[in-house]
Amino acid sequence: MSLPDLRRAAGRLGDELWAAGVLSRAGMLPLRDPRELLATLGDARRWGQLGSPTASAARRHGDRAAVIDERGELSFRELDERVNRLANAWRAAGLRPGDGVALLARNHRGLIETSFAAFKAGARLILLNSDFAGPQIRDVASREGATLLVHDDEWTEAVGEIELPLGRWRAWADSPGEDTLETLIAAGEATPPPRPQTEAKLVVLTSGTTGLPKGAPRTSPHTLVPLGGYFDKIPFRAAETTVIAIPLFHALGFANAVAAIGLGCTVVLRRRFDPAAVLAAVEDHRATAMILVPTVLRRVLDLGPEAIAARDLSHLRIVFVAGSQLGAELAQRAMATLGPVLYNLYGSTEVSALTIATPDELAAAPACVGTPPRGITLRLYDEADRPLERPGVTGRIFGGTGIEFEGYTGGGSKTIIDGLMATGDVGHLDEAGRLFIDGRDDDMIVSGGENLFPGEVEELLNSHSEIVESAVVGVPDEEFGARLRAYVVPRDGSGLDEDAVRAYVRENLARFKVPREVVFLDELPRNPTGKVLKRELIAQM
Repeated sequence: MSLPDLRRAAGRLGDELWAAGVLSRAGMLPLRDPRELLATLGDARRWGQLGSPTASAARRHGDRAAVIDERGELSFRELDERVNRLANAWRAAGLRPGDGVALLARNHRGLIETSFAAFKAGARLILLNSDFAGPQIRDVASREGATLLVHDDEWTEAVGEIELPLGRWRAWADSPGEDTLETLIAAGEATPPPRPQTEAKLVVLTSGTTGLPKGAPRTSPHTLVPLGGYFDKIPFRAAETTVIAIPLFHALGFANAVAAIGLGCTVVLRRRFDPAAVLAAVEDHRATAMILVPTVLRRVLDLGPEAIAARDLSHLRIVFVAGSQLGAELAQRAMATLGPVLYNLYGSTEVSALTIATPDELAAAPACVGTPPRGITLRLYDEADRPLERPGVTGRIFGGTGIEFEGYTGGGSKTIIDGLMATGDVGHLDEAGRLFIDGRDDDMIVSGGENLFPGEVEELLNSHSEIVESAVVGVPDEEFGARLRAYVVPRDGSGLDEDAVRAYVRENLARFKVPREVVFLDELPRNPTGKVLKRELIAQM
């Protein structure tokens, strides 16, 4: 081995040892207990990082509540046994490693049980969007190669015509039956399933804001570094409580649920979001962490300072957001109301987590999405694929996390330069190396020869005291090629009109960035993870 190769190997080993130390301090990796450490590593070898958390947590936190939902508590020991029974029942019915398990469910224990059972069986777990209609469910399940489908009662009619080799199973069932998870769990063997011949995979669907969602599969990571970087920047700790107030089919919610189970943290879930109920859950269960997307955070804050102050949130250390752009106005409002507990993650379904903004970084630069954790590479490129090194210059965002996806199920991938994968966004760095998102790469429009990114205009409009939120899009224009149109949700009682909105932009940005049209709406169309569906806005006009 050459000297450069030795140095790279030593660097990788150093990163792994550093990550192991971080995970030990968080309480996930028991370095101080050799016997438990060997058992935990054995779990990981047997079922991978995706399938092993319930087994390890059951040994260390057996009687502690693992999941709390509308049907009560489930301990870690109970959860692991039910996962084993479900995995063994499916294996006995013919589920083979590599087969697809499609899951269409809201946030409750059945989703958690199905996920870990699929992982322990070495299957491909396919997380379906709860907003899907029957044809979309059928199309995506077929494209992703589903062998069986797990769904809640509310989708029974929508999935009624979908035929799969191992059938359809009800997770949240209001009536008993042979087609329920409870029936399978009761029939399955409680012994731990054997090591599958094929490593489990997770298929997360892209947001689908511009078309039919695509499947982005990934296997268990074979490195501790991304997880170590995550816990190094966000102070999650073992045996605490996390309230997850976003859909678990979204990568953010699912990743935090898996991480919380691995830490032995109680996960509090509700099938439907209610901002007052979220705060009540944080208070009642003395939660230390709350997982949100920006839209959900805004709705919580809209309860008002008095309603929030009436709750005992003194134990809340982490308010973690991702999934869509947070924005400076909402970040400042959250920190003013909840304190220095806000963490903002930026990444993509394909690349995974790329940067994390801590409370200190958000206090210094509220519009930023932070800096990369250790072991993550962030780089900006211009249109000629040349690296951009000067602060303040907008470029295409690329990253290397070590857990990038493997390419879309139907073929194709993201652009790769120098081993780094495109996120699909454009942004810039400041002098401190903090990243700012300027917009989507494909959102850029050229109007009269000027390059425009709608995100900059949206950020400004959202800072207006009489605007709740906004979305800006490019539309065709015969004279200039394209022009900006702004969709604005005004606050109740606002006296804003089109001229006032345009004047506000003109006073703060270059003249060519002023929207030619302003459309007022009661609300913006969004998908369940909070991203604005701009194609629906354009289609309305």
